[in-house]
Amino acid sequence: MLLGADAAFAFGDGLAWTFGGVALWGLHMGLTQSVLAALVAAAAPEALRATAFGLFNLVTGLVAVAASSLAGVLWQAFGSTATFTAGGVFALGALLGIAALAPMLKIR
Repeated sequence: MLLGADAAFAFGDGLAWTFGGVALWGLHMGLTQSVLAALVAAAAPEALRATAFGLFNLVTGLVAVAASSLAGVLWQAFGSTATFTAGGVFALGALLGIAALAPMLKIR
């Protein structure tokens, strides 16, 4: 979903592509955020669950600031196409990394 959204934003032309990118990005967020929250809840001991969610959200926020800063630099230096292309490259790298680790982590 995220690769499709980045491709629509990077290479699409017009309002239909923008709405398509937004829809794909929203689907990506809907599919991933609930899974991440469930993983945090399942991994944390009950007594530390609130702390685990706090730490998860702190780290997520810090990474979002770093990613947004990089996106801003890319946008200023190279434009929107480069920014969304880089986002797609990062998403593809994450997908390949998960695929490579899946057998070791017993993820199907």
